[in-house]
Amino acid sequence: MSDLAFSGSSVDGGLYTRVTDLARHAPDFVNRVIDDWTAYGLAVFAALMILAWWSARGQDAVRMARALCAPLVVAVVYVLDDALKSVIQEQRPCQAMPNSFTVESCPAPGDWSFPSNHAVIAASAATVVWLLNRVLGIIAAVAALAMAASRVWVGVHYPHDVLVGLLVGVLLAWPLTLAAGRAAPVVERLRGSRLRPWVAAGR
Repeated sequence: MSDLAFSGSSVDGGLYTRVTDLARHAPDFVNRVIDDWTAYGLAVFAALMILAWWSARGQDAVRMARALCAPLVVAVVYVLDDALKSVIQEQRPCQAMPNSFTVESCPAPGDWSFPSNHAVIAASAATVVWLLNRVLGIIAAVAALAMAASRVWVGVHYPHDVLVGLLVGVLLAWPLTLAAGRAAPVVERLRGSRLRPWVAAGR
């Protein structure tokens, strides 16, 4: 286990405690809404990627290639982030600070905290969507920030876990999404096949 596993609370443990104290005194319905968002909100990003793919059907082949590769980009970023978590091995704040309040049950030991997978997935998906469709990208960016904040509110991440998670998601997804545009010749071939309705608008 790395030294950082014992030092997370020294980075911003005080801010974490202030946020979870707000959650402690918040109305139950507020905590239920935030808990549901943190548990199921990633589905919103899947829906936004689908909408971005659909809108890309009427765009050039490069944009369509990036849209088709969007799930792969997010998956690759997630795998890289999970590997980073395994190297750093930072304990969850609810383990390092056992008297803190949590809305969500504290993950088991060995389920590392830094960076936040939820924040990384949300940020990588938002980055892909932003590069495909600016309007949808704004919605995705706001949703990513909300997802990151919710992970601190429910007590399972320090603020630095989610902030770095957002940064990692953007920095990894951006170049991967741009690189996916190189698959444009494949899209051009698909547009001349029976799969055209999936990669192009109209007939």
